[in-house]
Amino acid sequence: MSGTVRDVVFVDGVRTPFGKAAEQGLYAQTRADDLVVKCIRELLRRHPQLPPERVDDVAIAATTQTGDQGLTIGRSAALLAGLPRSVPGFAVDRMCAGAMTAVTTTASGIAVGAYDVVIAGGVEHMGHHPMGQGVDPNPRFLAEKLVDPSALVMGQTAENLHDRFPQLTRQRADAYSAASQARYAAALGAGRIQPDLVPVATRSAEAGWGLATADEQPRPGTSVDALAGLRTPFRPHGRVTAGNAAGLNDGATACLLAAGDVADELGLPARMRLVGFAYAGVEPEVMGVGPVPATERALARAGLGIDDIGLIEINEAFAVQVLAFLEHFGIADDDPRVNPDGGAIAVGHPLASSGVRLMTQLARHFAAHPEVRYGLTTMCIGIGMGGSVIWENPAHADASGRAA
Repeated sequence: MSGTVRDVVFVDGVRTPFGKAAEQGLYAQTRADDLVVKCIRELLRRHPQLPPERVDDVAIAATTQTGDQGLTIGRSAALLAGLPRSVPGFAVDRMCAGAMTAVTTTASGIAVGAYDVVIAGGVEHMGHHPMGQGVDPNPRFLAEKLVDPSALVMGQTAENLHDRFPQLTRQRADAYSAASQARYAAALGAGRIQPDLVPVATRSAEAGWGLATADEQPRPGTSVDALAGLRTPFRPHGRVTAGNAAGLNDGATACLLAAGDVADELGLPARMRLVGFAYAGVEPEVMGVGPVPATERALARAGLGIDDIGLIEINEAFAVQVLAFLEHFGIADDDPRVNPDGGAIAVGHPLASSGVRLMTQLARHFAAHPEVRYGLTTMCIGIGMGGSVIWENPAHADASGRAA
């Protein structure tokens, strides 16, 4: 191993179209592991200059690690994707930040010289494995009042966040959500979403074979007035609705990471350079505030401030948690730097896969905005956590090819 820390670059990222977790959803009769296999194969197809045997590890996240998401899915997906048997793999679970953790864990291995090239990603088939399926929380959580009972229901934690910050009203949440749908629709119309997608063959006993080429979740034309009429399932007269929260979805993501010098050697593009990352714990009852301390910690370690961040991809698990983040950092609800092409409220949130979706979108924004040097991917995490990763735009590399 090298005695110095090496640059880590994000080479490329892809995802399946995201489907609805429903009996008639896009992937109702498609296996979860097949979804992530499609992503791995697409990365290899897009980069034929990468010899498959140069992949040093495959890290795939899933929140519910059983059935077609079990069997150490990083290893099983690597085999199913046709990678050489010499390529190992492992599974990751940090709930919604599973794919993010797969990236930061393997990136750390690259930085210290343990890996040269890795594949990291995530999958969640919430139709096959509903959130919380098979979970058996230790009774001490409630008996010893370690957490409030609401901590174990994500929608209730969002209601708690509204309670804690009453200025974050349902009206603001609905307005943000309608804007997310509109931004996604505009990006789709401009052809900015499609390059990230890998088509997936689907099967239905009723309809036969099909091909998934577009996200199933978005509702273009969503208005604030329409959102105002939705019921609040987590609390009577509450503020959290199906319209200002991410959906229940099926989908997978994967990305290629490499050491900077190895990317140069193999002719792989460097779409982003990893600057740093951090995870932080918060009260589980208000897990949505997790991105705040995680981002503060990541910025401090990198010697940066929020004003240095020119683009932000934040996971929209609930509109209120995005608003809490923006308010803390003094950012306007409609700041164009934040989720320029919409977010999970529009596209969906297949739990463990979403972190790499954020990164893939940020890489696309960097290419379109060479004037922006730093970007952030951040998300809240169930049971009271947040995760944040800071990236640098390669447009700011010096003449030697290294980030300036």
